[in-house]
Amino acid sequence: MGFCKSACGLLIVSVIMIMCSKVAESTGIGVNWGTISSHRLSPTTVVDLLKDNNIKKVKLFDADPGSLRALMGSGIEVIIGIPNELLGAISSLPAASDLWVAQNVSRYVGRGGINLKYIAVGNEPFLTSYSGQFQSYVMPALTNLQQSLAKANLGGLVKLVVPCNADAYEATIPSQGTFRSELMQIMTQLVSFLNSNGSPFMVNIYPFLSLYGNSDFPQDYAFFEGSNHPVTDGPNVYYNAFDGNYDTLVSALSKLGYGQMPIVIGEVGWPTDGAPGANLTAARAFNQGLIYHVLRNTGTPLRPGVPPVDIYLFSLLDEGAKSVLPGNFERHWGIFSFDGQAKYALNLGLGNKFLKEARNVKYLPSRWCVANPSRDLSGVANHFKLACTVADCTTLNYGGSCNDIGVNGNISYAFNSYYQITKQNSQSCDFDGLGMITFLDPSIGKCRFLVGVTEYSKSLGCGLDNRRVTGWLLIIWVVWILMK
Repeated sequence: MGFCKSACGLLIVSVIMIMCSKVAESTGIGVNWGTISSHRLSPTTVVDLLKDNNIKKVKLFDADPGSLRALMGSGIEVIIGIPNELLGAISSLPAASDLWVAQNVSRYVGRGGINLKYIAVGNEPFLTSYSGQFQSYVMPALTNLQQSLAKANLGGLVKLVVPCNADAYEATIPSQGTFRSELMQIMTQLVSFLNSNGSPFMVNIYPFLSLYGNSDFPQDYAFFEGSNHPVTDGPNVYYNAFDGNYDTLVSALSKLGYGQMPIVIGEVGWPTDGAPGANLTAARAFNQGLIYHVLRNTGTPLRPGVPPVDIYLFSLLDEGAKSVLPGNFERHWGIFSFDGQAKYALNLGLGNKFLKEARNVKYLPSRWCVANPSRDLSGVANHFKLACTVADCTTLNYGGSCNDIGVNGNISYAFNSYYQITKQNSQSCDFDGLGMITFLDPSIGKCRFLVGVTEYSKSLGCGLDNRRVTGWLLIIWVVWILMK
């Protein structure tokens, strides 16, 4: 009898371990790889960085040929994206959909090709700030793309998803979650389409933006160490914003009859610069807390034991040429800096204890452009404005890592940022004699004066054929509209 109890106990433990391992296997940690940068690493260097860190899932925002060629044969699971601007053409013209699939999918899949998992149709097309601009295109685009994939014999291999911002749904407490009233009809159609085709619901969740946009938002509720301001929702208590937001979506899906639909987190992360609260300490605390939270497989109150299918950290690298309309932090989401250097210690739960940095990065020479200390800088304003219009000066603003380096430091930072973007062209450090080149690193404390990289320029790289097809799609669509 004692032996039976022992054996049965071991059997139960073994079954539980097997079940947990299966859940863990289906919950992946991936990254978003954006390329809106003035200092872009070569795609092969980035793919090597992914491999070195055992990152087996990556999400792209387009179908850049250089990135896709570098990913071929890597085994890394890939999501490619269709920009919102192409949805009109693809939704209106089946031939445009066929062309896009042929150009960006068929040529890259197959033996030795990319491991394509999803196509992201649009990027947050229902965002409130778009005022419905792309809303009517989504379902026709999905229909046309599904047919195009079927024609290419890829209908069962590649799934379509629509990355949604968390503002697509709303509630005061998670159990009251519902999609925005103006989205109810299209969301009903969307989740039915996703369910019929075996696709998950993809959502982007950003507790940082809740904290950034609301001075009354409890800071500790944005993280995963527990909160002194939990949200009580009947029998359920929420100690972090991520779980609360996630279960609000679960409730919204349940109200449409799809409460068990798989969910993928398309974007989630924390910036390291460019705003109060955006710093290395907070970013590490959030991302590490999130990873441990998800990998524990505890799920949420409305989905206990069922974490998201996958989460994609935003992002892999800083993107110094992104729009700063949402805030200066937009250029500083990377867990790595633009040159593939780890910003902080982070365990992704993928086998490495800490991040491994990019190898064999080719930098420009170690020289910088700074303000000439022997010149009167009173007339520098226009030069400063020019430099910061072209280059990235977001770290100089309130809350940034270079906010306290003084007036001359600000000028030097702006001059150098411009100088590095021009690949250290000596004339770009002139500024009517107000700038000078130095071989001494002018970095001050935590404020880093960068040196550019030489490896890759998208404007000179492999994207030309893709941009040409994109241009033709838009032209064809415009002509089609004019002829209607």
